[in-house]
Amino acid sequence: MEIIPAIDIRDGRCVRLYKGDFEQETVYGDPLEMAKLWASKGARRLHVVDLDGALDGQPKNLELIAEIVEETGLPVQVGGGIRDLETIEHYLDIGIERVIIGTAAVKNPDLVMEAIEKFGSAAIVVGIDAKNGYVATEGWVETADTTAVDLGKAMQKRGVKRVVFTDIAKDGTLSGPNLESTAEVARETKLKVIASGGVSKLADIEALVEIEAVGIEGVIVGKALYSDNLDLEEALEVVGGE
Repeated sequence: MEIIPAIDIRDGRCVRLYKGDFEQETVYGDPLEMAKLWASKGARRLHVVDLDGALDGQPKNLELIAEIVEETGLPVQVGGGIRDLETIEHYLDIGIERVIIGTAAVKNPDLVMEAIEKFGSAAIVVGIDAKNGYVATEGWVETADTTAVDLGKAMQKRGVKRVVFTDIAKDGTLSGPNLESTAEVARETKLKVIASGGVSKLADIEALVEIEAVGIEGVIVGKALYSDNLDLEEALEVVGGE
């Protein structure tokens, strides 16, 4: 199972939000420097979110994200404000390995199918962000009437192979991941799932490893790393450095 450090960018800074609330923000410095730090500690992939893009519906930190790719040499997956094929293509052209489609997967599901046809399923990941079991969109400020599992099933039919599942109620809280919901999405959809939200300590990583067999292939870790609650090198040892 992969452990993927998160780098959330807002106004050119590396930040963490509490339950996705833009009014509850903690700043952790320069995104590029943080990316280099996680690379030096053994990270094999980075999860980058353009929070400005998520709110505006179009990328706002392209140059900075391109720097992260170039300077670290790590595979990078990016989300935030990705609503059309042109944006996807541009990200892939600057060396991004995976592009995460969130809001657009709900509001324009055909985009996902078109993107997979054009760029391949390995490059396209759907972000399923859930609030009380229902999908949240537009930077988590709106809630759709679709459940996380139903969206996953619909995406699977459109050719999606991998999703990032985030329980918003857990994100940035250090209260532990929602193991039950994460496992349910993996089990019911048959998709590869990257878990996100709530990881606080080594025991949380160990708990995710225990349910890895249902289809959990990775976990995104943010605040726990930035607040020193979790040591990346220790966590990598738990999963065998993968």
